[in-house]
Amino acid sequence: MDILASTRQAFALLFSGDAELWTIIWISLRVSLTALALATPPAVILGYALAQKRFFGRRILVVLIQGLLSFPTVVVGLILYILLTRQGPLGSWQLLFTQEAMIMGQAVIAFPVLAAFALAAVQGADPRAHETAVSLGASPLRAALTTLLEVRFAVVAGVFNGFGRVISEVGCAMMVGGNIAGVTRNIPTAIALETSKGDFAQGIALGVVLMLFALGISITLGLLQGRGGLK
Repeated sequence: MDILASTRQAFALLFSGDAELWTIIWISLRVSLTALALATPPAVILGYALAQKRFFGRRILVVLIQGLLSFPTVVVGLILYILLTRQGPLGSWQLLFTQEAMIMGQAVIAFPVLAAFALAAVQGADPRAHETAVSLGASPLRAALTTLLEVRFAVVAGVFNGFGRVISEVGCAMMVGGNIAGVTRNIPTAIALETSKGDFAQGIALGVVLMLFALGISITLGLLQGRGGLK
């Protein structure tokens, strides 16, 4: 393998507007951003509730969320595959090997990341913000929004970390998406396929895109930190 030649071909693919390459990138973005949009509201609500409320089973939920942070994504894919296969309980939905199945999987993967960040953010917030809102007659919803507004940068950091986790995962996407060209083939599954076929140019090109995503997330978080948003 000629590394230099493959690298030159990779950048040529990126800058030439190769339709197949950019379709893969678009599918990755669409699936991951949709999954985050679906997972973020309930995850933030759960994280807030765990931080502010004391109830039976709370500790178990906290431990469960922390445990799910390291849960293998391929196992998530396996569970969803069993549920969505024709013989499974959700087989009638006919979602296996579709983008919708990938969105479900990535939403499940992102959920504990988002909930854990929201929990940590609210626990670390100045309690006076919530207390002041309540003392001024704010409803529970308004008081919760006030608290979340105070820790918005930390919540955003959780969203970014969730995006980084789902955009690069391959196990679940391969299991429930099937790596179908033009339909469910995303960046990680395409890298795995093309590299195994010996097409290193496309694998390198897509790897560069993933690294740019990671760099963009790091720069954005750095800027937020610089403004004191993540103290």
